[in-house]
Amino acid sequence: MIQVLHISAECYPAAKTGGLGDVVGSLPKYMTQAGVMAAAVIPKYALKWIHSRNWETVYHGAIRSDWRHIPFSVQQEKGNSLGFPFFVVDIPGLYDRPGIYNDPSGYPYGDEIERYLVFQQTVLQWVISFPESDRPKVLHAHDHHSGLIPFMCKHSPDFRPLANMPTVFTIHNGQYQGAFSWRSHAILPYYDAWARGYLDWNGAVNPMAAAVKCAWAVTTVSNSYLYELHQDSRGLEPLFRAEWAKEFGIINGIDVQVWDPETDPAIQFQLEKGEKDNQAERIASFKKKNKKVLCEWFGFPEDQPLVSFIGRMVSEKGSDLLPDAYKSYIHAGGAGNFLILGTGESWTEDQFRSMSYHYRGRVNAVIDYNEALAHQIYAGSDFLIMPSRVEPCGLNQLYAMRYGTIPIVRSIGGLKDTVPDIAEPDGHGRGIRFDHFSLDDIGYAIHRAASMWGNEPGIVDVLRQRIMAVDSSWERAVQQYFNVYQHIGANIKKVSSKDPKPGQGEQKSPEPVKEAPKKAEKVSNPARKSLRAKKSPTKAKKTTKP
Repeated sequence: MIQVLHISAECYPAAKTGGLGDVVGSLPKYMTQAGVMAAAVIPKYALKWIHSRNWETVYHGAIRSDWRHIPFSVQQEKGNSLGFPFFVVDIPGLYDRPGIYNDPSGYPYGDEIERYLVFQQTVLQWVISFPESDRPKVLHAHDHHSGLIPFMCKHSPDFRPLANMPTVFTIHNGQYQGAFSWRSHAILPYYDAWARGYLDWNGAVNPMAAAVKCAWAVTTVSNSYLYELHQDSRGLEPLFRAEWAKEFGIINGIDVQVWDPETDPAIQFQLEKGEKDNQAERIASFKKKNKKVLCEWFGFPEDQPLVSFIGRMVSEKGSDLLPDAYKSYIHAGGAGNFLILGTGESWTEDQFRSMSYHYRGRVNAVIDYNEALAHQIYAGSDFLIMPSRVEPCGLNQLYAMRYGTIPIVRSIGGLKDTVPDIAEPDGHGRGIRFDHFSLDDIGYAIHRAASMWGNEPGIVDVLRQRIMAVDSSWERAVQQYFNVYQHIGANIKKVSSKDPKPGQGEQKSPEPVKEAPKKAEKVSNPARKSLRAKKSPTKAKKTTKP
């Protein structure tokens, strides 16, 4: 029986543009492995991976959108190759087109509002079709694309049977809130007239604001980012402050089975297995051989530090500042070479293309989305730079550390939480941090990295061992999500380790999920140091009108 249903616009490897896809592709897998069967559902896009799978239709239905009735079907991937039940909603005319959010020329689809309103309603209608005893114990919605799920469950007559089903809303990026004009109200489902205020924020329908008001619990993907939303969230600051009691920060994990330097098929040289006493030698050999591959591919000398950037070339990632930062550093005589992988804003792409020509042997750029090359860059680089303006959690720094690549990051959001600076007095530094989004700060951070690489190789070796030993797996985060589910009264139960695994036959009396021991890491809440159980789930459902 599915106990947690994750509802999202993305899920790796079926559909991914960033961290949202990675998280939703991993969280259900590790929840299921922990004994709580979880599933994910996304729209059925016209994408290569989706077309390559076999699907079995499990439900047919139709929903209203303005004057139209839109038919749909819910399909399950045969074989559960992702390690959990994976579903797509096939909505002819709305999602059977190339891309996830944009058309092939890069422009957003003009009917995005209707697309996600229809998707959310189809999921809820499907859930209602379950026998009541078999319905999920938690609906877990991700980002604004599914932000109206908590509101619909509470205040839409069509979905009233789900009014008492606990809902959790996770914010992966608060910059995108999905707001749209009330002029499009006709495509909303029917809802209680008195509940209009839950939808409204500053005179528009705001799905993210509605989710914060109506969800039983709200989580973000790092504790620092949760604090930042209280200070700057594009107008939602008073709402986040008002709803502090149900907000929690949980750092993302990474799929350590996919990101494993000992078994990764995407890299040229895997980390040799061995005893801890020769770990430094094994890591040094692993880094040297993979760096040599990158230097041969991109025309770099091996005797200089290699600093790489991997990601979307968009404003929030800070990539627009890197061309000038690299030029200033090179002209000042700084040592080091720079490799860039990603796509995004055309003018930033053009800047990197130009630099690859004018600074040949020092700068090279691959303007592409290339997952396999990304793995090789993590394995072969000395440093990974992330100068983000906004970074709710960040996964790239976790991937980099897993492969012994030292992160250079701005002190923001999840980067601040996961990368202590090497100058911290407690001796637990993991990388180099800088505070201000400026050419001076970025240049000085690169200078610190290059100086350490050239003058203190022993420190680099120690640092590589330290960061590769960091536990960034999903197990810790999964337990924190379980704590949140229990906190709001969700009746989730673990399958005993002696019982058959999900899908392998009848389950025997599953055991309730146990509370984490007192010494375990707590779920972070900006207004209190520990997670305190409430007297009833009603309090967790508290809402605030704008």
